[in-house]
Amino acid sequence: MTGQGAGSVQDEIGTVSVELRSVNQRGIRLLTKVSDALSSMEGQFEQLIRAQVKRGSIQASARYAPSNAVPPGSINGSAVVAYATQLHHIRDSLMISDPIDLAGLLQLPGVITYGEGASADPEALWVMLREATLIALNGLDAMRADEGEAMAEQLRADAGVISGYLERIAALAPRVVDQYRDRLEGRVNRFLQERGLEVAAVDILREVQLFADRSDISEEITRLSSHLRMFGDALGGGDASGRKLDFIIQEMFRETNTIGSKAGDAEIGSMVVEIKCAIERMRELVQNLE
Repeated sequence: MTGQGAGSVQDEIGTVSVELRSVNQRGIRLLTKVSDALSSMEGQFEQLIRAQVKRGSIQASARYAPSNAVPPGSINGSAVVAYATQLHHIRDSLMISDPIDLAGLLQLPGVITYGEGASADPEALWVMLREATLIALNGLDAMRADEGEAMAEQLRADAGVISGYLERIAALAPRVVDQYRDRLEGRVNRFLQERGLEVAAVDILREVQLFADRSDISEEITRLSSHLRMFGDALGGGDASGRKLDFIIQEMFRETNTIGSKAGDAEIGSMVVEIKCAIERMRELVQNLE
């Protein structure tokens, strides 16, 4: 699910700012970037995000800007030269004409160093980082919740499409056996008339009954209807996890396939195709739900 959130906490030692961006992805992929002063807390920063976000590709950045009360750091000239040399080499190799961004260069690890006593208290920094991260997560959750509600509406609409086609299939199902009986009787009668033979009606009825047993889709219709109810209940309740909904969709697809293969009717077959299209749309949406 997509969204973004930002949080900032200011104290006498400075300001910690956190920014989160999320795009759709099955599972979770987390990329973090933190200021040097926060590098020792990067693992905790990641854990805090993973505890709340379960799906999506997340880009998370955390920056610390010291206040005037904290002595400024010094620029490590050797590190700047080393980084700049590598960047020039990469730029020339790839034939890129853009100039090197000095502001970006100063953000690289080890470029700005602090003397003894110049850095802020790590415990105080962690408290600020944690609070800023929680604020950003709340903002991210709010945006993702809005998107999730829109996705849920689309899922309900597709479930309604499936339910409508399923009702029509249930109404047409008895016709399949009747049409088969009529076709069978017609073929048998023509065959017998051409050869002057006779066959007992009970034999035709027996064959029709065998076909009816093979093509009976009433159980599949019942199960697919049950899966639709389960899907709606899960979507409307507090347990609408993407994995649970994805499992229900797999079962819906299986029952739909069976209906199509057993019915042997062109009109039912066309409706089965429409149901599969709706299920596929639902599957794509569910991949991005937590």
